Amino acid sequence: MNFNYFTENLLRWYPLNRRDLPWRETRNPYIIWLSEIILQQTRVAQGLPYFHAFINKFPSVEALAGAPEEEILRTWQGLGYYSRARNLHACARNIVHERNGKFPDNYKKLLELKGVGPYTAAAIASFAYREQIAVVDGNVYRVLSRFFGLDVDISSHQGKKAFGKLANEIIPAKTPDEYNQAIMEFGALQCVPKNPNCQQCPLRTRCHALQNGLVETLPVNEKKVKVKSRYFLYYHIQIDGLTVVRKRNEKDIWQGLFDFPLAEYSSLDRIVNIEPDSLDLPEKLRLLEPNYTISSEKPFKHLLTHQRIFASFVNIKFGANHKEALKKWVLSENYSLVNASSLESLGKPKLIVRYLNQEY
Repeated sequence: MNFNYFTENLLRWYPLNRRDLPWRETRNPYIIWLSEIILQQTRVAQGLPYFHAFINKFPSVEALAGAPEEEILRTWQGLGYYSRARNLHACARNIVHERNGKFPDNYKKLLELKGVGPYTAAAIASFAYREQIAVVDGNVYRVLSRFFGLDVDISSHQGKKAFGKLANEIIPAKTPDEYNQAIMEFGALQCVPKNPNCQQCPLRTRCHALQNGLVETLPVNEKKVKVKSRYFLYYHIQIDGLTVVRKRNEKDIWQGLFDFPLAEYSSLDRIVNIEPDSLDLPEKLRLLEPNYTISSEKPFKHLLTHQRIFASFVNIKFGANHKEALKKWVLSENYSLVNASSLESLGKPKLIVRYLNQEY
């Protein structure tokens, strides 16, 4: 099959339509790697401020490796998928301590790095070292599926193998980096998921999906994400200017971040229309006669890929005369008491930040 029409049109389209993004102006593998990790499951507009924040705070892989994990998580705060931040830190430390601060310079070696899968390894290999290897993301699946009429399920092993094979057959040897940027940008700006402007598309005369009325049905993706609903009731406990926080050590996406003590329930009705008498507070706290304030009648809603979290907050304040008793309880539960400045500096789930800022 002759791919010249496809590649030449993309390479003509790209310089006329490309967005100016900082990681496209360098072959520094650290900057390219950092941008790719930040942009996983994240739109460019959302990720760009975080990229600048990381580059300003950690201008080199040595700076990133030497920073405490809490600072990494605090800088990542609000971006979600916090395992990416922990893997980012672990990978930086590996490069500095085990590889003399040097990134591997080819696809196969890059795959050895923690948190670096086939897509990220291909991106670094292509953009930093100009290796002739296809970078295949959701945008590339869509463009290839529509133009070539490839209707195999992209979520299946067979589909991933078929698209990877086609993508690597197409990629030109002389400009693999520019071609990879071009096809991904084309999928992001022109061949978009919904209502693409096909009449202005440079590939329209030979596009299989357009010629056969399949634009809205390709690519095929039969994988359905099961979303679980969870219901949290947070206790925002305060005394004499201090707040009770807990560090999440569970193996979940918020591991290493700080939130408040909570009770989890199986239904929404347990976290709405809350009355103080219905709170499942430990008896030790009830005896300290706290004052209760319900934050809102409407729970906060926080969407994750596989979870839908509804959360209500109860503000619980104790008199200063109960400080020593509360400290004993906090210590027994492995919680911490922090002042306002410390609370601000801690890495927190976006849900907690929204509550503190009252952003519904």
